[in-house]
Amino acid sequence: MKKYLSLVTFTHTIFAMPFAFIGFFLAVTTTEHKFDWVKLVLMVLCMVFARNSAMAFNRYLDRNIDAKNPRTKQRDIPSGRISPAAALTFTITNCLLFIGTTWFINPLCFFLSPVALFVVLGYSATKRFTALCHLVLGLGLSLAPIGAYLVITGSFAITPLFFSLSVLCWVSGFDIIYALQDIDFDQDEKLHSIPAYLGKVNALRLSTFLHVLSAIFVIMPVFFTHVGIPYYIGIIFFCSMLVYQHLLVKPNDLSRVNFAFMTTNGIASVVFAVFFLLDRLWIR
Repeated sequence: MKKYLSLVTFTHTIFAMPFAFIGFFLAVTTTEHKFDWVKLVLMVLCMVFARNSAMAFNRYLDRNIDAKNPRTKQRDIPSGRISPAAALTFTITNCLLFIGTTWFINPLCFFLSPVALFVVLGYSATKRFTALCHLVLGLGLSLAPIGAYLVITGSFAITPLFFSLSVLCWVSGFDIIYALQDIDFDQDEKLHSIPAYLGKVNALRLSTFLHVLSAIFVIMPVFFTHVGIPYYIGIIFFCSMLVYQHLLVKPNDLSRVNFAFMTTNGIASVVFAVFFLLDRLWIR
């Protein structure tokens, strides 16, 4: 179990899971649908299974690339801790568990489950042909709030879409920052990424632009649903963390990329979700 948790970097669940809770409780508090413990558990399971399958498939598909990259050659498959066959089996198992779990939620979630898997699994191949791979990763994680909303309602709405767009821009932006570490390797291996294509300075500028968009989208729900003081505090904190991570990373100093990637963004998502949930209690 410990090896498989390492394979899928389970700690990175902290990025999307808080936004899944946002989508879930947004639906509970703004529609006629009531809170349901069973659906909450099913939603969490879907998040875990989808992410497990995406990460394991990424490690499987990138095993030869990871073996060449000094930064990633100690990952589980290149180092021999997990075999490629075991990683692929783990991927397929989690895909089936994800689809099976959606069956117990509602028909829409079940019928859309292959589409969700196509997005989150498809990301792993994109770096081989497009520098827009960061946006595809963002798209995969952006399914969390809208998907959780569908768990409760079985229908689409505009407000959860704003949260999804915010996640898309937020994740794409910080993944560009993370990819700065591999700019030389990507260029040598003919792999596609924004830093390899635009260079460090322009990549950081694009990341900043995406994070500005993320901040705008996280503000937009204010105009479509009733919110209270805690939500405004959450907005300020989330936007402050976006600014802070850009102060940590400079084109000529990438020493704090990992801190900006993991710690800063992890704190941003969790704290923002906490303020959102407090806001739901505040206005009731």
